[in-house]
Amino acid sequence: MEEARRGEREVFFVDAAHFVFGAFLGLVWSFVRRFVPTAAGRQRFNVLGALNAVTRKLVWVDNLTYVNGETVCQRLQKLRRQEKKKPITLVLDNARYPRCHLVQGVDASLNIELLFLPPYSPNLNLIERVWKFVKKQALASRYHEDFASFTATITACLTQLPTHHTAAMKPLLPWNFQTFDKSQRMNR
Repeated sequence: MEEARRGEREVFFVDAAHFVFGAFLGLVWSFVRRFVPTAAGRQRFNVLGALNAVTRKLVWVDNLTYVNGETVCQRLQKLRRQEKKKPITLVLDNARYPRCHLVQGVDASLNIELLFLPPYSPNLNLIERVWKFVKKQALASRYHEDFASFTATITACLTQLPTHHTAAMKPLLPWNFQTFDKSQRMNR
C-alpha cells in the first residue's frame, strides 16, 4: 500500500457482485395493508469490479451469465492495458474463480500479483463497501419493472461513482484496516 501511495505500484481491490432481479425492500410500515409491486424473476446481472486503492476509480466488466476464470482473465487483461508499466497487485477474496489454473497462468504472463485475503474477511476488501453502496442507491426500496431497467440503474450508479457519488463514497473507503504485530491467543 505504501508503494501505491508513492505511485510506484497499482493496487486494486477486486470482487464480483451478483445482483439478482428481485425485491430489495427497505422498511415498509402502514396502518393499512399495502401491496408493494416486485419483480418476478431470478435473472442475474454480474459485475466483476476492480477498485483502485489510491484513486478510488472503479473499472468493471459485466455479464448476464456467470463470473468465472475467463471473466477474471478479461479483467486482468483490461487492467494491464490500462496500466502498461507499473506493477499491479490485486487484492481478492477466496472465491474459486480467481484461484483456477487459467487465471494463475494469465496473471503470471501479465506480471500481475494476486494477493488473497484470509477466508471470511469481506471487511478487508474495500470493494465490498462499493457493492453495499450500489445496492442501497440503485436497488433498495425501488421497483424495477423489467430486467433492462434493473441493469440500467445499476450501470448508471456504477458510472456515476466518480462524479455524482464522490462525496457519499469518500467516508466509505478509508484505509483504516486494523493490523496486529503480535497476536495472542486466549485460552479459556
